[in-house]
Amino acid sequence: MAFSKENIRFTLNGILFVALFAIAAIQISQIGFIKHLAISPLIIGIVLGMFYANTLRNQLPKEWVPGIVFSAKQLLRLAIIFYGFRITFQQIMEVGAAGFTVSVVMLTTTLLLGSWAGMKLFKMDRDTSVLTAAGSSICGAAAVLATEPVLKAEAHKSAVAVGTVVLFGTVSMFLYPMLYKSGILGMDPEAYGIYVGGTVHEVAQVVAAGEAIGGCCRR
Repeated sequence: MAFSKENIRFTLNGILFVALFAIAAIQISQIGFIKHLAISPLIIGIVLGMFYANTLRNQLPKEWVPGIVFSAKQLLRLAIIFYGFRITFQQIMEVGAAGFTVSVVMLTTTLLLGSWAGMKLFKMDRDTSVLTAAGSSICGAAAVLATEPVLKAEAHKSAVAVGTVVLFGTVSMFLYPMLYKSGILGMDPEAYGIYVGGTVHEVAQVVAAGEAIGGCCRR
């Protein structure tokens, strides 16, 4: 495609369109009951995108598509890099050897066993299996979206993986505090915090599950 002023303008319009969706998702995530449920802006953005794609997609100017694709590919990768900058070595040290070990073991085993189980036991295709395992083992929907371009997976497979990860993460967010308070888990607050941090996908859901028992394990 030639880089004319008109093409650049259309591409910028597509990027701006995505940016407006992102701003809307952030604002919606701050609404009372949604904030209480600890639903992250990322999840809301995905839902908004799916809703738009299935209702008003034909109203979108075709000239804007390159800007949207650019946002979904290049800008997403850049955003993931910036997301990683938020984690410092000091924060990793604060987790401690036990927490770090649990994280490494959970990530590795969930990714490998999840991919294997998806393909061998549930007869899912490779891409959907790996995407779901990545989302379950790393950081939820963000991990699915980061893995999609690596696998060159189709969009609907990512949607299935995101839906699965969000569903089980949300269930865990409500179920874990109930199990803790009932005494079934038999854990102290510190052990519960490590357990939740190692098994619940989204960061916001981890915080919510910690706050649900009084916030004593949030750190």
